[in-house]
Amino acid sequence: MKIFIYPTNSLILSDLVERFGHEPLAIMSEIGKRVRSQGLDSPPLNITPEEPKLGLKYAAVEVPSGVRGRMALFDPLISKADAAIIVRDPVTSFGCMGCARTNELVNFLIRAKKIPLLELEYPSSEEDAKEFVFKISEFLKSLKKEEEK
Repeated sequence: MKIFIYPTNSLILSDLVERFGHEPLAIMSEIGKRVRSQGLDSPPLNITPEEPKLGLKYAAVEVPSGVRGRMALFDPLISKADAAIIVRDPVTSFGCMGCARTNELVNFLIRAKKIPLLELEYPSSEEDAKEFVFKISEFLKSLKKEEEK
């Protein structure tokens, strides 16, 4: 299954999802496609004129361009998602997304999609961290069982 992770730049979540045999939907892959592709002269993400229009699907023209730009990157991830893991209030080193309005919009869109969803608080102790990983592993295992049916 394709699992949307949020924060979507979290290497830890991405790694956990892969270890359980699923495909993590992470922004690093979307950015990587643009950085490695040749032929466009719009650094640093090599975007086409069509891509910012994807952001308009989610946010009006009056909304800051950063929100629309982020939503253009999130659009392919959200549309492909079969399930999602959302970590609330992560520390910056875990994968801070940096834009409160985009965070609110992405969380709303994932919940509205009505796909299997695991929401967790960022762990604050070693015991919490163990429980955090355990809950993620159980969620991913349950998705694997659903997929096999």
